[in-house]
Amino acid sequence: MLKKRIIVCLDVKDGRTTKGVKFQNNIDIGDPVEMAKMYYDQGVDELVFYDIMASARGRGPILELISNVASKVFIPFCVGGGISTIDDIRSTILAGAEKVSLNSQAVKNPELIKEGAKVFGNQCIVLGMDAAKDSLMPSGYRVFINGGRVATELDALDWAKKAVSLGAGEIVLNSIDADGTRNGYELTITKLISENVNVPVIASGGGGTPAHLAEVLTNGKADAALIASMVHSGDYTVKGIKENLNSLDIPVRL
Repeated sequence: MLKKRIIVCLDVKDGRTTKGVKFQNNIDIGDPVEMAKMYYDQGVDELVFYDIMASARGRGPILELISNVASKVFIPFCVGGGISTIDDIRSTILAGAEKVSLNSQAVKNPELIKEGAKVFGNQCIVLGMDAAKDSLMPSGYRVFINGGRVATELDALDWAKKAVSLGAGEIVLNSIDADGTRNGYELTITKLISENVNVPVIASGGGGTPAHLAEVLTNGKADAALIASMVHSGDYTVKGIKENLNSLDIPVRL
């Protein structure tokens, strides 16, 4: 049976780790390199590193920071934010990332997914998707870009399927409604997308307790759970969360 993955997300702004609620009111919580090393030592399966201002400011990824993180962790490491060209993907991978997350730029230029998968392989191309409830959409969820600030005309399920058909090897599905609330993941959209695509789906947004992870990994059908606030706050450790999930017979790497 495939192990479920626990992934820690570091949102980075101006070279520092930051955390907000529903993409608002971000506060500085530390040095991303030190935090990456700490979570690696705790046994996290993967790290995701989002430069949350790159797209809005029209610049590429901060390669020096990526390289510094990559030198401290020896697990899969995914980088998103400001990656808009094949050259950006190449330089990010050369700086030490195993995967790139394409979000706003993939919506603006879907061919980037296709080209990226062709050059670097599907396993390197992750679709980052920020979705929120919207009854006008067929699936009930609308895709947003630019850090959740701009609504698109894309339906979340349609976009997920299209991105996979173009070559995305994985989807990080972030619920804007649940983001940073620590009230639990958005199970409806997670299950809907997990059951309709043939690539791993990582649930993101709302993790607050180990029970929330257990719920999204079972009932939500997610392959992995992304966490941030619950470990950044010091309330939980990766090791403790994994031990809890293992006690519930949810297969994780201990």
